[in-house]
Amino acid sequence: MNLDLYQVDAFANRLFSGNPAAVIPLQQWLDDTIMQNIALENNLSETVFFVPSISPAADYDIRWFTPEVEINLCGHATLASAYVLFTILGFNKKVVRFNSKSGILTITKKDDLIEMDFPSWKPERLELYDDSLTEILGDPIIAGVYKYRDILIELETEDDVQSCTPDFTLMKKHFDKMIITAPGKKADFVSRFFAPGAGINEDPVTGSAHAQLIPFWSEKLGKNKLHALQLSKRGGELWCEQLNAERVTISGQCVFYMKGEITI
Repeated sequence: MNLDLYQVDAFANRLFSGNPAAVIPLQQWLDDTIMQNIALENNLSETVFFVPSISPAADYDIRWFTPEVEINLCGHATLASAYVLFTILGFNKKVVRFNSKSGILTITKKDDLIEMDFPSWKPERLELYDDSLTEILGDPIIAGVYKYRDILIELETEDDVQSCTPDFTLMKKHFDKMIITAPGKKADFVSRFFAPGAGINEDPVTGSAHAQLIPFWSEKLGKNKLHALQLSKRGGELWCEQLNAERVTISGQCVFYMKGEITI
């Protein structure tokens, strides 16, 4: 069996930035073990697969795999999938709808941006939290600890986020995933995302983390439209909006890197 593979840098406007995703269109699902092994072989933060949907509410069903596990939502690989459909595979509508484990995801092509409609995951403040947090993060001043899907750590400044050097071995013992964030200097907010429990010490740009970050910063800053930067080595830029209590939009650009063929 031969499968096409497209590698795309998501949330990027130039090659070798943003977050690379492997996109594999299918006509029908492969065995879960095969998809997980392909993701392990690719060794990117995400490999995404999609198939034509039988649901009248969606165009495609979509699933995402890290090198170690399947996850329930991934922003950058969804963005990359929409980019492949819009610009390479000839999908001739401006809106594509993916059916996923996190519900229907509506993706819209808007000029040079692709906009994703995602669930809003407002994190709740934790008054009590694991004392290991400060040790894991190298003893920064923690302004607050919150959680929805992932633990979210508010730090005081962008420099604190940028200079943080986590102990990933210790983090993995206590947390699968972690977001750190602070107000930005040139953007409304900045963040970094760590997922040692999913086989990714630091993810370059994380759309799903912004499902938590957007409602958090929208309320804190008193504005619905937000500009965000993820401060990984590759870097990433996102345009965000809090639509209502249930939904957010996350927009970004993509750059095509390569097309390959898998033989299995």
